[in-house]
Amino acid sequence: MSADHDQPGPSGAGGAAGPPRRTTANRLGAYLRARRELVTPRQAGLPDAGGRRVPGLRREEVAMLAGISADYYLRLERGRDRHPSVAVLESLARVLRLDDDHFAHLLSLVAEAPRHRTPRPRAQTVPDGARKLLGSLVQPAFIESRYFDVLASNDLARAIDPHLAVGGNQLRDLFLDPSVRALYPEWANVTECFVASLRQAAGTDVDDPRFVELTGELSAASGRFRELWARHEVRGQRGTPLRIAHPVVGDLTVNRERLSIAGAEDLMLVVYHPDAGSADADKLARLVRVGADPVGAGA
Repeated sequence: MSADHDQPGPSGAGGAAGPPRRTTANRLGAYLRARRELVTPRQAGLPDAGGRRVPGLRREEVAMLAGISADYYLRLERGRDRHPSVAVLESLARVLRLDDDHFAHLLSLVAEAPRHRTPRPRAQTVPDGARKLLGSLVQPAFIESRYFDVLASNDLARAIDPHLAVGGNQLRDLFLDPSVRALYPEWANVTECFVASLRQAAGTDVDDPRFVELTGELSAASGRFRELWARHEVRGQRGTPLRIAHPVVGDLTVNRERLSIAGAEDLMLVVYHPDAGSADADKLARLVRVGADPVGAGA
């Protein structure tokens, strides 16, 4: 398939390794470049003779496999053409091995952005109903914003992780606080999940002041964050087991569920729950009986 001219739909793309800036950055190009660097020639069905100067696929290899000209693909990466067709994007997604989440993000980068966006409030309010529900839960639970700020939490959540207190930010704690890292034996996987979820939550709204502030701080302070941010992974958090090395009850595995809150844009209720009848359920019950905060978090 040849697609050299007049491909419909504009784009944008945030910087690969650094924090987003208030510019008309070529976000599409940055995304394509980051993703092609993650695909090996072997994965793409190409011979790898060695001696490659760049990680992943070369531009001309992506273009060949996608059925477009190398010149047109170069224009896409460099932001000189921001109107690729859906057919071209589908071909690129196939070559770059994008799953549904990553393809949806790719499409969002070429969609027309609204000319006037309503600024998001810096302080977000938890609805009274959600706060009452949180207080009634017998499982560890808390309410978070799309940037993983903790807006409300119950005692048991703070007993599991004292940093799940109002005003904390889970991303900052994960990357910058060694005591939080020690809580999660699978820390590398947890950080990868959170960063991919952050990028999906932000979408193309990378001029949001909270987003700029948080990613700027983490990019400056954490090499691990810079590494993950440069990969442009996009993935929503779904129900998944979470291992915790708890100082009182030992190794504990809970399921982490995120539930949207009706009428509260971007707020999620997060609930930790063990499998029924498991040893983890017994450990959580023991933690409930302990009552007082075992690791120094104020209730």
